[in-house]
Amino acid sequence: MALTGKRENIGWGEFLRTLAAIGIPVAVQNLLTTTASMVDTMMVAPLGENTVGALGLCAQFSSLMFSCYWGFVGGGTLFISQYWGARDDEGIDRSYGMTWVCMMSVSAVFSLLALLAPETVMALYTDKTGIQDLGVRYLKIVGFAYPMQVCSMAMSTLLRSTERVRIPMAASAASVGTNIFLNWVLIYGHLGAKPMGISGAALATTIAAAVNVLSMYLMAWARGYRHLFHIRAHFRWAAKHTRQYFRKCFPIICNELLIGVGNMVINVTLGRQPEAVINGLAVFRTLEGLIIGFFAGFSSAASVLVGKCVGAGELETAFTRAKRLTYLCSAFIGTAGAAVLALRGPILTAMGLSGASYEAGTTFLLIYVCVSVIRMGNWIQNDVYRSSGDAVTGTVLEIAFMYLLVIPAVLASGFRFHAPYWVIFLCCYIDEPIRYVIMQLKLYSGEWIRPVTEQGVRALEEFRKNHPPRRPVRG
Repeated sequence: MALTGKRENIGWGEFLRTLAAIGIPVAVQNLLTTTASMVDTMMVAPLGENTVGALGLCAQFSSLMFSCYWGFVGGGTLFISQYWGARDDEGIDRSYGMTWVCMMSVSAVFSLLALLAPETVMALYTDKTGIQDLGVRYLKIVGFAYPMQVCSMAMSTLLRSTERVRIPMAASAASVGTNIFLNWVLIYGHLGAKPMGISGAALATTIAAAVNVLSMYLMAWARGYRHLFHIRAHFRWAAKHTRQYFRKCFPIICNELLIGVGNMVINVTLGRQPEAVINGLAVFRTLEGLIIGFFAGFSSAASVLVGKCVGAGELETAFTRAKRLTYLCSAFIGTAGAAVLALRGPILTAMGLSGASYEAGTTFLLIYVCVSVIRMGNWIQNDVYRSSGDAVTGTVLEIAFMYLLVIPAVLASGFRFHAPYWVIFLCCYIDEPIRYVIMQLKLYSGEWIRPVTEQGVRALEEFRKNHPPRRPVRG
C-alpha cells in the first residue's frame, strides 16, 4: 500500500476476520490462564473460605507484579508491532531483548519478596492472622514461579506482536492442563502423593509455569519461528535506540507502576473489611480476570493491528481501525460480563461462597459489570494510543484521576466515614465516565498517531493535512 493520506475503504467482513485471527487465540490463551485460577479456587474451596481468601490476596500480590512489568509489555508491543509492519527484523530482535531484560528484572524483585519476606507481604494485604498464615505457605513456593511466568509473558508479547498467536495459546493449554492435574494430585494427595493443601496448589502453579515456557520454546523452534532464538541480536543495543525505547516506555511504566500501587492501596482498604467481604472479593477478582481475559485478547489484537499499520505508514487504515475497535471491544466486554453475571449462582457456589460472602461476591460482580463497558473503552483506547506511539495521554489521565480522585474517595469512604464495602468499591470507578469523554475527543483528533519507523514518519505529514492537530504534536 502506498504511503498516502487518502482514506481507505475497509470492509467490515475483512476487518472482523483479521481481528478474530489475532483476538480469538489470544482471548482463548487468557481464558485458559484465568480458568486455571478459577480451578485453583474451586479445588481449595473445600479447605475453607479462609484458604480461598488467602489465595485471592496472593493473587493481588501477583497483580502488583503484573502492574510493574506491564509497562514493558506495552512498550514492547509498541516497538515490535511497528517494526513488524515495517519488516525490520533487527528492530524486532533489539526491542524484544530490551523488553525481556526489563521484565525479568521486575520478576526477580517480586520472587525475592515472596521467598524471603512472605510474612511482610501478607501483613500488608490483611490483618487477619489466619489468612496471613495460609498466604505465607503459598508464597514460599509460588515465588519460584514468578520468573517463569514473566518470561512466558515476554515471549508471548513477541509472538503476538508478530502475529504468531497460536503458539502462546497452545503453550497455555499445556500449562493449564498440567496445573489442573497437579492440583488434583497435590492438594488432596491422589496417586499416592502426600496431601499438601494450599502448598500443593502453589507447587502445581510453579511446575505449570515451567511447562508453559518450555512448550513455547519447543513449538517456536518446530514451526521455524527464529526471533526467539536470535540471542545475540537481542542484546545489540545502540544508544540511540535504547534512548528511544525508554523514552517511549517511561510513561507506560510510570502509568502501570503507579496504578498498581494505587490498586494496592484500594485492596489494602478492602482487606480491612470483614472476612466474608475479603473472601467474596477474592472470588470476584478471579471472575474479573475471566472477563478481562476475554477482553484482553481483543485489546492485544487492536494494539497489533493498529501499531502494524502505523509502522507500515498506513495511517488512515490505523485511524479507521482504532475507532471501530474501541466500540467493538466495549460491546464484547459487555456481553462477557452479562454472561458471567447470569451464571453467578452456580459459579460463586462452586468457588466456595455462601451466605454473607456469596452476597458480597454478587455485589462486587454487579457493580463491575455495570461499569465495565466504559472502563474497557478507556482501556482499549489507551492500548491503541500506546501501540501507535502516544504513551503519554492515557498515562497522564489515568494517574491524575487515580491519585486526585479515586484513592482519596476510597480512603475517605473506608477509613473516615466507615461506609459499607460496596460504596468503597464503587468509588474505585468514579473516574471512568470522565476519562471516557476526554479519551473520545483524543481518539477523533488523530493526534495519538506518532510513528517510530521511517515509513510511518514519511506518511505522517500527509495524514496531518487530513487531521490537523489542535496543537503542535511532539514525536
